[in-house]
Amino acid sequence: MNNMSKTPKTTHTTAPDNTTDSAESPRPTGLSEATARRLTGVAGIATALALIVEVPLYFVYSGPPPDANVLARLLIGILALASLIVFVTSFRELVKRVNPAYEWAASLAYSTGLVYATIILVSMGLEAGAVIATDHSIDPTIDVNGTYILYGSISRLLLALFLTATAYTIARTNLLPRWTTRSAYVLAGINLAFVPSLFFGNTPADFYAANGWGTTASMGAILSYWLLALGISTYRSGTTKR
Repeated sequence: MNNMSKTPKTTHTTAPDNTTDSAESPRPTGLSEATARRLTGVAGIATALALIVEVPLYFVYSGPPPDANVLARLLIGILALASLIVFVTSFRELVKRVNPAYEWAASLAYSTGLVYATIILVSMGLEAGAVIATDHSIDPTIDVNGTYILYGSISRLLLALFLTATAYTIARTNLLPRWTTRSAYVLAGINLAFVPSLFFGNTPADFYAANGWGTTASMGAILSYWLLALGISTYRSGTTKR
């Protein structure tokens, strides 16, 4: 008799591995490309319209303007800068949807745009504080000397960097028509040309001065119309991408 013990056979069943077959690639979250285009366009248009209304208010009075004029144009400017913050943020998000490889360039445009908005908001705060605290009419473009370089050379340099980064990003991603890139480069060069204006006095009536009408008001006007055209182009591109 064979007394060898028999070892019971065990059957191993392997559970089906569904982790590989059913794994799904991560879906993009946040705004869609079409929504990001429309939001960027609307923010650009809003910024431009506010600036277009604000700039002429600087030329209504030849002498010290009344407080109402100064505070009104500052309030409009604050709204414009709030819209600009939305614009640069949504522009960066749009580039992330279109071509993430150039998100670094869009982030540079976003950062410089944000710093520019902050610098101008600080300048406006200094102007508003001086006007509110003074019991007679003053011209803050002359009397608040702390804003000369903030509105002038510093803002011009930041805008030049912002426009260059924006132009480069648009060109590399084919985000918008070519004219947007070329015009941004031209405008960046014009802003750079005004950076040395800090050496030429503080007379607002002069074109090329630290706070001259060429250095500050004219640059704001040109920027507003460029943003208007860019915003319209960006918004229209979003209506065709649903």
